[in-house]
Amino acid sequence: MAEVKLAAETRTEFGKGAARRIRRASKVPAVVYGHGAEPMHITLPGHELQLALRTPNVLLSLELDGKTQLAIPKAVQRDAIKGFLDHVDLLLVRSGEKVNVEVYVHTEGDLAPGAYLLEHVLSTLTVEAEATHIPESVTVSIEGLEAGASILAKDIPLPKGTTLAIDEDAVVLQVLAAQAEEAPAESEGESAEA
Repeated sequence: MAEVKLAAETRTEFGKGAARRIRRASKVPAVVYGHGAEPMHITLPGHELQLALRTPNVLLSLELDGKTQLAIPKAVQRDAIKGFLDHVDLLLVRSGEKVNVEVYVHTEGDLAPGAYLLEHVLSTLTVEAEATHIPESVTVSIEGLEAGASILAKDIPLPKGTTLAIDEDAVVLQVLAAQAEEAPAESEGESAEA
């Protein structure tokens, strides 16, 4: 798992106008909370944060007032039209601490020959992992599966130190038979006229 270092600054101005000024300066307003401490209002460099958030469940090392604190993104708000970061909520973590996060489920291999469709019932799995060893994703093989086959959460191999945080019998993937469309039947009125 990648750890990204970011220089953070304490934020003293609040409200819509202050947030706009922060964004114009190419920074992003953020709130850091966790471990029973009072929430800290900070600003982060916008471009570096945007690049860091491309990695799912990235571990951020925040340099703030001469101290380094580890945090993971909990909620990211983006501008609906332009996609810029509007605000980020971060959760403080410690090395060795377990956290619940969602990891993407990737598939490898091909379904059995035939007209089959793979339905992703869940695109992510909620897992519990050590904060400094959060997997970016999990991979499961769908090689040779036919219609009616399902892959449950418990069937997906997880990295060492990672456990499921959802029902182990939850369906993650299932294979369906493709259904052909029926040809429209001629109406009775049209055939009588001919």
